Amino acid sequence: MNIYALYIPLLVINLALMGMSFGIIFSALTTKYRDLSNLMSFGVQLWMYITPVIYPSSAVPEKYKVFVLINPVAPLVEAFKYGLIGAGEFNPGRLLYSAVFTIVLLFIGVVLFNRTEQNFMDTV
Repeated sequence: MNIYALYIPLLVINLALMGMSFGIIFSALTTKYRDLSNLMSFGVQLWMYITPVIYPSSAVPEKYKVFVLINPVAPLVEAFKYGLIGAGEFNPGRLLYSAVFTIVLLFIGVVLFNRTEQNFMDTV
């Protein structure tokens, strides 16, 4: 068993908190901007293509490498692959970037949701 497989619960928690943070933000914003839900479905599909799930991040051409580097889900996917099948990479610096991104996003989501919650019934 790969020792990095023990990090999988932490990766799942990070990914779940990131998903919850985006969910909180988009639920707060769609109360006022109804068409945002259509844009969100397109954005999720686009995000899926820039996340190296099927292809390795090393196969990305240099001119597009910046999209993989700023994508906070990419280091999580790479760490999952490294822990489970030994492919990919385990980069602690990029994982820290992903965790900080998640914490900041969660803070923004909670603040935005609390502000929107006060006028929620008036908007809906």
